[in-house]
Amino acid sequence: MKKEKFEKLVEGALADLPREFKKLIDNLVVIVEEEAPPEVYRKTGSHPFSRILGTYHGVPYTHRGPYYGNIPPDVITIYQKPIEEVCSSEEMIKEQVQKTVLHEIWHYFGRTDKEIDELEKKALKKK
Repeated sequence: MKKEKFEKLVEGALADLPREFKKLIDNLVVIVEEEAPPEVYRKTGSHPFSRILGTYHGVPYTHRGPYYGNIPPDVITIYQKPIEEVCSSEEMIKEQVQKTVLHEIWHYFGRTDKEIDELEKKALKKK
């Protein structure tokens, strides 16, 4: 998939976020890169042959206090190649992009991977 089309999927996933989330998001940039560089694998302790679909870097919303300000924006990076590798169709890529963007937004709001896994399990049970 061309990068521009993939970026449109990411933009769409951000636009589809619940209004309650969008009104709280501040000082955040979302970018698309081909794949995670080696230092991201080292930093996260991930196996070099695993697939990192996205990362969040910044000061989580829950850790911002009255003195928060005048700092560079937080960054969510969505990695195109690993997402395409785990999906077999464009529809699956779109769904995975939505899940990955939401997962990283949860990190922005201070949730851990364990908490996010629980939230995802609850959401699947409701379907």
